[in-house]
Amino acid sequence: MIPFNKASITDVEKKYINKALDNFKICGDGEFTYLCNSWFKEKLNINNFLLTTSCSHALDMSAILLNLSIGDEVILPSYTFVSTVNAVMLRGAIPVFIDIDKRTMNIDVNLIESKITKNTKAIFVVHYAGVSCDMDKLMDIAKKYNLKVVEDAAQGVGAYYKNVPLGSIGDYGCYSFHETKNYVMGEGGALITKSSEDYLKAEIIREKGTDRSQFIRGAVDKYTWRDIGSSYLPSDILAALLYGQLQRFDEIMNKRLSIWNNYNDNFKILEERGNAIRQYIPEYSTHNAHMYFLILNTENDRDYFINKLKEKGIMATFHYIPLHDSPMGKKLGYSKGDLPVTEEYASRLVRLPLWADMSDDEIEYVTKNVLEILK
Repeated sequence: MIPFNKASITDVEKKYINKALDNFKICGDGEFTYLCNSWFKEKLNINNFLLTTSCSHALDMSAILLNLSIGDEVILPSYTFVSTVNAVMLRGAIPVFIDIDKRTMNIDVNLIESKITKNTKAIFVVHYAGVSCDMDKLMDIAKKYNLKVVEDAAQGVGAYYKNVPLGSIGDYGCYSFHETKNYVMGEGGALITKSSEDYLKAEIIREKGTDRSQFIRGAVDKYTWRDIGSSYLPSDILAALLYGQLQRFDEIMNKRLSIWNNYNDNFKILEERGNAIRQYIPEYSTHNAHMYFLILNTENDRDYFINKLKEKGIMATFHYIPLHDSPMGKKLGYSKGDLPVTEEYASRLVRLPLWADMSDDEIEYVTKNVLEILK
């Protein structure tokens, strides 16, 4: 059986976890939390970085920082994980779904302006598969209409838009370190803020609405309740796991890229024969090999393909059910046919196994069976 995903854990991560236990400082904001913060500042030039308990919570914090409220509208793609829209709706705001670009599976930037109203407050963009949206065009629109931008870069750690790390371009960026991502801490994420002022506000939200972080730094002589918030800081044990992953950052990245390139080279023939469409990477995007997907010709082809791979012991999967076509989306007034590109391509997409420690034999076995089934 070749699983769809498997985290790459070695003695490096175990060493740091044991050190965290030996420190007897296992709650949030311990030694390894700060080491992770420093790593992102030194390696990716990301300054205002806060580890969180999940990417979902980072998105929730972004919505709080935006001061979203009842009647506000937020533009976002329907082709995303539910956390993107939950952050909006938990504040009472209204999600405005728009279609995607069929090449990248990202929000179609050319459709954004037509959906902007006097109530629009923000745009939430998703960098699907670690492949960047057209951020120059999107940021120009945001500036023109005085809108805030939140980057859901859950899949984008280590990926770039024109040499700028994803998550650091908009007003707020959100990362995921879930078990299924390139770099893991089991459950966890991060929030990045463009401004230092928002960073201080985010610290308060993250610490149950108190200025405890400033108190620990000696910036205030006592800490107290300042604003709404919750407990969004992860255990330092989890931060130690992530720090071990970051020490292997290039190793994990190179392994994943090697597998991605192997797939992409071998599956060129599928595109030439008209059996499938390979992933499209725009010139402005440097991806991180978060996933490898194929677009098959029909939904029936996709389902047949997944089942045949399963018979061979290979776990492949489809991805998101479009949010506008979900039971909750229908409660919001959306229906099938509203976003035709999203619906069509979501029904044809299949993700193949891709994880750093796949052996050459496993890669070859997947490749061989994909080619045989699709011929």
